[in-house]
Amino acid sequence: MTEISRITDELRRAFSGDPWHGLPLTRILAGVSARDAAARPLPTANSIWEIVLHVSAWIGEVNRRLRGETPGEPAEGDWPTLRDASDEAWERTKANLTDAHEALLQELESVPEKRLWDTVGPPARDRAQGTGTSFYVMLHGLVQHNVYHSAQIATLRRVLAERQQG
Repeated sequence: MTEISRITDELRRAFSGDPWHGLPLTRILAGVSARDAAARPLPTANSIWEIVLHVSAWIGEVNRRLRGETPGEPAEGDWPTLRDASDEAWERTKANLTDAHEALLQELESVPEKRLWDTVGPPARDRAQGTGTSFYVMLHGLVQHNVYHSAQIATLRRVLAERQQG
């Protein structure tokens, strides 16, 4: 198994497979309504919807970087603004997340193994931009990023469920 295939496997498991840590993101999002996705059960926390927009934006940004584009903040912004809280918009948001994930996996399959050790962007480390590190570290960081936010969504779902029960 190549390192690219290992990373691809980790991304797939965390997104829709059988990850060691628990449920994948798609199962955590299953059954979430637009109303619940837009809700703020914890006033100082992002909503589920905002987290999904954020995750999707960063998957897209990592994909851009793999294609050789200059690293930066995602075109949509670090935390894209929720502009339409309709049921249709929620379905589009989830579809966009899946599309971004699939596009990343497709691009990753075309990346030569040796590219994993190249530096992303300028050699100076910039944590906010995720530059000055290798593509290997960036891709593993994306897996970690997605799992971290999946856990936030799972927690928000629990809070919403507790409030709805009583």
